[in-house]
Amino acid sequence: MRFIADAMLGRLAKWLRLLGFDTLYFADISDRRLLRIGMEEDRIILTRDTRLIERRGIRNYILLKSNDPFQQLIEVIDSLKLKEFNLLSRCVNCNGLLSKVRDKNEIKDSVPEFVFLNCNTFMKCNDCGKVYWEGTHPEKFRKKLSEILK
Repeated sequence: MRFIADAMLGRLAKWLRLLGFDTLYFADISDRRLLRIGMEEDRIILTRDTRLIERRGIRNYILLKSNDPFQQLIEVIDSLKLKEFNLLSRCVNCNGLLSKVRDKNEIKDSVPEFVFLNCNTFMKCNDCGKVYWEGTHPEKFRKKLSEILK
């Protein structure tokens, strides 16, 4: 399942990435480029823009009703009947895939000293190099996700 989100849906794009979905998002994308990428890469277009979907030839889209990113996430999950997720497998910033860091000394200069000394498991984005670790954010994410998916 691959998505492209229009410029109004940045927070939704991050949540979809947290769930493991390949989700493109560009804050300044034009409608024309959004549609071209969506069609060329066979991505589901996520939008709140009714005028955008009125264009001819647009078939693979979800028109979202809510302004709230959590409600939007529910709309996407419900409309596609999504049940399987690959949590925390994509970078929320760039959509790149995350890989486990085998030797934490590799990322010593990329994380705060306290984190380096107290965490043993790290993930790193294959594209932008951002480093992730198990802190309080994943726990909060899982709690919020369980609320959303009740």
